[in-house]
Amino acid sequence: MFKSFFPSPRAFFSSVLIWSLLCVLVWFFGGQDWGQHIGLPNPPADSPPIIGVSVFWSKPFLWFYVYYAIATGLFAAAWWFISPHKWFAWSVLGSALIVFLTYYSVQVGVAVNAWYGPFYDLVQAAVAKSRPVTADEFWVGISQFLGIALVYVVIRALMLFFINHYVFRWRTAMNDYYVSFWPKIRKVEGASQRVQDDTMRFANGLEDLGTSLIDSVMTLIAFLPILWGYSQYVKEIPLFGEIPHALTITALAWAVFGTGFLALIGIRLPGLEFRNQRVEAAYRKELVYGEDDEGRADPMTLRELFTVVRKNYFVLYFNYVYFNVGRFLYLQTDNIFAYIILVPTLVSGTITLGLLNQITNAMDQVRNSFQYLINSWPSIVRMLSIYKRLQALESVIEGKEVESINLEQDQPAQ
Repeated sequence: MFKSFFPSPRAFFSSVLIWSLLCVLVWFFGGQDWGQHIGLPNPPADSPPIIGVSVFWSKPFLWFYVYYAIATGLFAAAWWFISPHKWFAWSVLGSALIVFLTYYSVQVGVAVNAWYGPFYDLVQAAVAKSRPVTADEFWVGISQFLGIALVYVVIRALMLFFINHYVFRWRTAMNDYYVSFWPKIRKVEGASQRVQDDTMRFANGLEDLGTSLIDSVMTLIAFLPILWGYSQYVKEIPLFGEIPHALTITALAWAVFGTGFLALIGIRLPGLEFRNQRVEAAYRKELVYGEDDEGRADPMTLRELFTVVRKNYFVLYFNYVYFNVGRFLYLQTDNIFAYIILVPTLVSGTITLGLLNQITNAMDQVRNSFQYLINSWPSIVRMLSIYKRLQALESVIEGKEVESINLEQDQPAQ
């Protein structure tokens, strides 16, 4: 699954994590200021933020592009020297490009968040008639948003186009690897389906889960410092009174609570979902055998197999009832969580409408990033099933014993 596409996967992914963490730490602890040595300095701390699409070619952004290119180039050169690979350009450089495009998409969200402040302050001024507001001011604000949105549309479309090709290359690498061992794996149950269908679903699943994970991490990196800065405007929260960095602490605490709470009430679901995949596969296999063998797939056998499928689904449905109650209760409360935290600040009238929208949006971004596991739950369960099916093929290829879970008989869930 991985060594067909990546050089030395275990060492490679470990080095990716270490190198990425190192580069992020260097950036936040001084690296972002190094651009001044090549004429790309950061603006003074008290300068107003750049609003609109021009932020993407401002000097700080240009320096980040250079910094990312250098970090990627050093990492790729080291791995090309250590372990050249047939799919090196796609697996290493392609992954780096996906990370960069994801970062760019997140920065579009940051730019929109910065736009919220002056635009909604303008709306507040117009509604409250606190100062004269002209139509031209609104048109300028709207044009700024449209410029940012246009960048998002272009980047997102190009990103999805590239990811489609990236995923198909990964599937091609897996297909070539398994097909080269076809005489050895052809007798494995469902070998044709595993090579044709499971490799396709594995690649597509990683596309969804991988890009979502990268997006969540990038969003967290981008918006946590912003939320930390907004905390200076919010000194007090309900029940706890004044606490330092209230917005950041409450957003993180609420997200961690939600993840833990839903994981607890849904603890049985992964096992039930995985068993569901297996009982469905057993029923499908008998039907396939019945196409060529008149002695297979008789009505009695099919009825028994489908009874197992039916019982498993009913148990699954029952467990989803209380999981969904807890999930919907949390998500509905989550919709107004930011306003609950901001009640003392709103009552005191110390923030404007624009700042309110910036704070609530930043809190939403941080909380959603921490809710990656919750949002990706069904995809993760499906990927576990596919992974085990492909792992069985690789066990045969490597001469290892196939895991017992691939051999045991299915019984209805209790």
